[in-house]
Amino acid sequence: MQTTENRRYILLAVLGVIGFFLYQAWSEDYRSQPTQVVQPAPVITDNADTPLAQAPSSDVPLATPPKAQAETDGANRASASAASIKVSTDVMQMRFSSTGADLRALRLIGYPVSKDQPEAHLPLFNDDDRQYMVLHTGLAGTSKALSTPDTVFTTTASSFSLADGQDVLEVPFVYEDADGYRIEKRFIFRRGSYHFEVEQRISNQTGEALTVSDYARIVRSSAVVGAIPKFAQIFLGVGLYEQKEGEQNYRFSKTKLKKLDKEAFDIQQSGGWIAMLQHYFAAAILPPDGEHRFSAKPTKNGLYQAQYVSGGVTIPDGQTQQFSNAFYIGPKLQTGLSQAEGGLGDFFSMNGLNGVAPGLDFVVDYGLLTPLSEPLFWLLDKFHGVTGNWGWSIILLTLVVKALFYKLSEKQYRSMAKMKKFAPRIQDLKERYGDDRERMSKAMMELYKKEGFNPLAGCWPLLVQFPVFIALYWVLLESVELRQADFALWINDLSAPDPYYVLPVLYGLSFFLQQKMSGQTATMDPMQQKIMNIMPILMTGFFAFFQSGLVLYWLMSNLVGIAQQWYIMRKLAKEDALTAAR
Repeated sequence: MQTTENRRYILLAVLGVIGFFLYQAWSEDYRSQPTQVVQPAPVITDNADTPLAQAPSSDVPLATPPKAQAETDGANRASASAASIKVSTDVMQMRFSSTGADLRALRLIGYPVSKDQPEAHLPLFNDDDRQYMVLHTGLAGTSKALSTPDTVFTTTASSFSLADGQDVLEVPFVYEDADGYRIEKRFIFRRGSYHFEVEQRISNQTGEALTVSDYARIVRSSAVVGAIPKFAQIFLGVGLYEQKEGEQNYRFSKTKLKKLDKEAFDIQQSGGWIAMLQHYFAAAILPPDGEHRFSAKPTKNGLYQAQYVSGGVTIPDGQTQQFSNAFYIGPKLQTGLSQAEGGLGDFFSMNGLNGVAPGLDFVVDYGLLTPLSEPLFWLLDKFHGVTGNWGWSIILLTLVVKALFYKLSEKQYRSMAKMKKFAPRIQDLKERYGDDRERMSKAMMELYKKEGFNPLAGCWPLLVQFPVFIALYWVLLESVELRQADFALWINDLSAPDPYYVLPVLYGLSFFLQQKMSGQTATMDPMQQKIMNIMPILMTGFFAFFQSGLVLYWLMSNLVGIAQQWYIMRKLAKEDALTAAR
């Protein structure tokens, strides 16, 4: 019987590890996908000869990166006449192009590409290498494009900066069309904020009414800048805050870029938003309340687009109409995503969004264990507010978790202690009954019943704590707050593996010490003993690829467990001594 229970224990541990990776794969591959709906759209062109957004059944060429543009005469002419406009705030460095007044490059101040390049701000948007990602905004008419990526705008300066003491920075662009309409485009940035607003005002002097929609689209390649964690399922794709069919409620859905070839979508709904998502960072289009069209699809150039188009507004001759949109481009911080900072809250309020961008916090996605991961991060964040160090915060979190699970751990260690105490008697039963498994199992059951302990009691506390392990794994993997976070000594990035493998080795040693203290191998047959003896080595190799923050948590959990085990075993020894003295 004991042999069977030990095999179950080993099998449960192995299945737990396998199940962990299966869960990762499943959680990324089987998310709910947006419903595909075919709707007509206004005409938006990428250049004079290339229609951008027509009916979804048509082929949809898109903006191409510079290397591909060199093959297109029209794009060459536009590129030759483009001027660069530099814009800086306290959190972003940007470059706009006079053609389209498009955002062509954006670097995040305070987020280095790597720990080795602290002065190299991460280029989230870029148009001059393979990590292509740009933002287009414009106006579209029902019969022709009014403002496209090839429309040449003028502006008042070649650079704009948020000055000391200045809270709001406005960057204006103007386009005068020969047909009699004028477009003013104004980008509004605020200090300390990754939210910004785009206002587009069109004055109609064409002699006839114009029906106009505004649009915004993010175009990107499948390459990302920065290191990607090894052996981790990292999401790269489109997020949609989607209205449930026939309801006023919404849900968050994600589609990987590589799946857009077969699962492109084009839907029309009231409210919501669309975003390009990658590890740690998001670029979201946050339109005001109203009827919108959202779409995402691949392009002929090997790029991908996420696009928003508003409902059409008829502008009589001699009248002016303003369109406004908000955007969030930056880290997936768990505070400040949904709540718009500063004056941008007025934009959301005026457009029926109650001062917030609803549902944007869903871009921080912990998967099925979100109800467990969010409290863990909340507690980590509170500890960080006290210690100022994420590593010490993880250690404090470990102490809290071990305290919460103390009663379960006590049952586990009591069971181990009894197994160790009765190991000689169990070994005697094995020698007495030999290969007669039926009689040995019966004798073992009688021993368990007589002495009042359950050999499986040591397994359940581990299984109960395993969801905490997975939830914390996602917290450390998804939380940009812990990106490149220092701890102490050689650990200068808790989101990356230990460069010298010290923490994994210490973890393996603590695993081995726990095994020896528990004495659980004493009742195993030689083959099982060999398997259990190599488990610390296997787990050390396994943890060598995990984030050092996670290994730190598990190492501290083992060390606290060793202390608890020592205390409980001493307590049991005293109880046995008192019982014997009576």
